[in-house]
Amino acid sequence: MVASPSPAPPNAGGDRTLDAEEVLRFSAIAAEWWDPLGKFRPLHQIGPPRLSFIRDAAIEHFGRDAASLRPLTGLTALDIGCGGGLVSEPLTRMGATVTGIDPSTRNIAIATAHAEKSQLTIDYRAQRVEDLVAAKETFDIVACLEVVEHVPDVKAFMTACADVVKPGGLAVFSTLNRTFKAWALAIVGAEYVLGWLPRGTHQWDRFVTPDEITAYCIAADLEVGRFAGISYSPLSDVWSLSADTDVNYLMMAKKPGHQ
Repeated sequence: MVASPSPAPPNAGGDRTLDAEEVLRFSAIAAEWWDPLGKFRPLHQIGPPRLSFIRDAAIEHFGRDAASLRPLTGLTALDIGCGGGLVSEPLTRMGATVTGIDPSTRNIAIATAHAEKSQLTIDYRAQRVEDLVAAKETFDIVACLEVVEHVPDVKAFMTACADVVKPGGLAVFSTLNRTFKAWALAIVGAEYVLGWLPRGTHQWDRFVTPDEITAYCIAADLEVGRFAGISYSPLSDVWSLSADTDVNYLMMAKKPGHQ
């Protein structure tokens, strides 16, 4: 039986921007990151629309050539919560100099090994974004995809994310909307009925509405740009960008200032 939406248990570690149980959950299945039919199958499927959104946003923001195969050349990019590198590697192929961070050492080991096998140079680190803030590191593009819904204090976490965006830089977030539709599809459907995700992957009360993420960005001195939804077509078994933000959605934000 699937319970209706209810509050999640408090974070056992008391950490505002990291849930140790979430880190352990993803570390336990780290070996499956690059299996397109494994437990991370949904991330492989939504990869193309997510990367298309980032690419288009960067091309528009930085005035790059849309016809180029490497439009991010000369730009630095940070992949927060990089997991096995499903976003870091394509960003590197687009020309960016990429740093991928994740609190899970197992994830970083998997990501590093796969990048070496793919002959890609990516700076993977078992770190948290707060470590980069403390070191005063900043990047042209900061991507934080499917992470904020796993964080106890989203506002504090997004403030740290904003701190590592260079003045004049770009931030891209993706997450799940806190709607009944998202609970029905992302939890009941994806975890319990279809088995696309391990049960317990998501906690509905941690989903973030577009209004909330907008407020968090404004509080962190980011200028909110456009939103886009990611929708699933069961007939074609394809995920694509859409105007429907009721379940999965992406948003871009700009850091005031000049490069």
